[in-house]
This record gives sequence, structure tokens and C-alpha cells, in this order.
Amino acid sequence: MIRHLLRLVWNRKRSNVLIAVEILLSFIVLTAVTTLAVFYVDNYRRPLGYDVDNIWVVSVQRHDGDAPMSETTQSDGTSAAAAAAEVERRNRQRAQIRQLLMVLRDMPEVEVAAAASITPYSGNTWSSELTVGGRRYRYGASAGTDDLARALDLQIIRGRWFTAEDDAEGWQSVVVNERLAREMFPDKDPVGQFVSEERPDEERAPRMRIVGVISEFRKDGEYAAPENFMFSRVRLDGGDAPVEARELVLRVRPGTTAAFEGRAVARLLAAAPDWTFQAEALSVSRETALRFWLAPLTAAGTVSVFLLIMVAMGLTGVLWLHITQRTREIGLRRAKGATARDIQRQLVGEVAILTAIAVTVGIAIVVQFPILRVFDVVRPGVYGVSISLSLALIFVLTAACAWAPGRMASAVDPAEALRYE
Repeated sequence: MIRHLLRLVWNRKRSNVLIAVEILLSFIVLTAVTTLAVFYVDNYRRPLGYDVDNIWVVSVQRHDGDAPMSETTQSDGTSAAAAAAEVERRNRQRAQIRQLLMVLRDMPEVEVAAAASITPYSGNTWSSELTVGGRRYRYGASAGTDDLARALDLQIIRGRWFTAEDDAEGWQSVVVNERLAREMFPDKDPVGQFVSEERPDEERAPRMRIVGVISEFRKDGEYAAPENFMFSRVRLDGGDAPVEARELVLRVRPGTTAAFEGRAVARLLAAAPDWTFQAEALSVSRETALRFWLAPLTAAGTVSVFLLIMVAMGLTGVLWLHITQRTREIGLRRAKGATARDIQRQLVGEVAILTAIAVTVGIAIVVQFPILRVFDVVRPGVYGVSISLSLALIFVLTAACAWAPGRMASAVDPAEALRYE
């Protein structure tokens, strides 16, 4: 039966090739959309590594007078003066941030107040590379004060978070997530290990020591792929750490209402009238970020649906035309004893053969992406699930398009068909 269907498809190859190309393009577009959807679902079920409820983030915009000063290299004196001014600026900002945190901790709604350079759902990105054993590892980064782990409820699975005992160390203490720790040190405990950040040759990279490991930290939210991540320590009591705090992270008591925003901003403005502040619940930032992530999926899904509708209409019309042209052939088969079900099965089978040929070419194209690792963040299993879903959908679509013309062909009367011209 399959050999007979293949012969019928081959005999009408000129008209069938256009249908096969149309099915191929639909399959590729459908696979792209389902891959994105499966990728999102796969990421959504993974842990975030931090809490979202009862957390507020206050963005700090500093006064223009506190903007970073550009260092000039016209002369040694100018360079030294610029460096001294930069140190003074940072010390002044740290003192101000420390005062702002004290003001917030005095509020009855606030349980924990901390400062960080980059917070979840902020859209900000800080990335770098480090070298361990001759291998380079890329990671996302942030920095926080000693209370940040409590504020975000970060899950520490090894070692500890930053404490005052790190003040006297001759290196920079860092905390990494389990993913990065497992890649760098698969066979030993990462706590206590030293790593070096990648820097240009003329710059001296700070020596970093891992003091703790957290389970996970996906700063961009549920739909973002897991990534390597590292936290460094923000000191507000001086020191020479170059990292600055840009956000204030507050864990508030359950039941805190939106009126907290106005009271918190008013207190902050009273303490730093030359600065501006914007407070927002982390849950609100999460909703905004999720809508942003879903926008490309919605757009691609809409285009895919319209494309499939056009393919279905075109395929149904072409099949209808083919059946009209094959009326004598169908009548002859009926006259020789073929049942209406046999005729319908034949026509649907021809379309299934065409679909199988088209999707075979499509699969050969799609599998190049995981093999060549075009998108490293997408796991091979995601491609497997998306291809399976696309196969099922495209076969259902083409079978549905062939069903109505096939039913019409099966209803042809043999005597009328043999007289058809």
C-alpha cells in the first residue's frame, strides 16, 4: 500500500513539490515557535533561588555632583588627583547609603534592609569571565551587603554569606551559585578556593576567594535560562572595594500595603534631599518582566497561527482541485470495487506521504541547531520535545485538510465519474 502511494505521489511530483515546500516551511516555523514555548516552560519549572513576595526594591538615582569622574592620563599629577577624587566620591556615597539603610530599618514594616548593585527583574546586566585551571568561565554578577541573603532569602547550601570577618582578608570574598561551582570544581569543595577574574593585560585582576555557594540565582526571572552567577561583597564602612550599591532591597512584614511606598520614599528624601528614589514591590517588577518575556512568544505564535491557517486553506484548495482533475481515476477505482473508505484512505495517505517527506527534510535542518550548539542556553531535550509537538501538529493539520476533499471524492458515483470530462 505504501509503495502504491509513493508511486502516485511521484507521478504527480510537479504539483506535489509545491505542497511539500509549503508543508516544510510551516513545519520549520512551527518548530521555532514550539521550541521557544518549550524553552520557557522548561525554565519556568526550575527554581529561582530567591523569594519574591514581601520584598520591595528602591532604585537610587544619585545627584549629578556625585557622578563618576573620568580619569585622565595627561599627567601623573592629574591622574592621581582624579583617583583621589574618585575614592572620596565613593566613600561619600557609601556613607549616604549606610544612612539610608538605617532610616529604612527604623520603619516598623521593614524586617531586613540591604543594598545591592543589581536586583532581580531589573533588566540590568553585569557579566565577566574568570579563569580556573586554564579554563575560562563566563558568569553573571552582582554585589550586595551582608544582609542581602536574608533580604532575598537566598538558599546557602555550602559555606556562608558575607560577614564582618571578611573585612580583614587580603582578597575579595565572593559567593557563587551551585551551577558555577560545579563547573569550576566538579571533584572538590569550592568553598575556600581562589579564582581570578579576566582583565586586560595592563590591569591587575583582584584575587577572589569563594566563601559560600547558593543553590541558584536567576535574576531575569522564571523564563530566563539558568546561568552561572557570582556575588561580591559591598562594604559601606570604607575599604577599597570598587563595587557600588545601586538598589536598596527591603523585606517587609506580610500584609504591608502599597501605602508603604510613599512613606518609605518620604523618609529617604528627608535623609537625602538631593537624591531621587523610586520604590516598587518585587512582585510588580516580576509581572512587568514576565510580560516582556512573553511578548516575542505572543508575536511569533500569532504569525505562526496565521501562517498555518493560510497553509490549511491553500492545501485544502489544492487537494480539492486535484480531486476534481482525478474524477475519472476515482470512478474507475470505484467501478473495480474500491469502497468509499478506500478512496478516502488513499487520498489522506497521499497527503501523509507528502507530509512525511517534507518533515524529514525539516528535521534534518532543525537538528543542526543542537548539534552545532547555535543556542547554548537551549538544552537538546527542548529541541526533542518541540520537534515531537511540531510533528504531531503538522500531521493533524494536513490530515484535517485532506479529510474533506477525501470525503467528497469517496461520494463520487462510479457511473457519473466514468462519463466525466
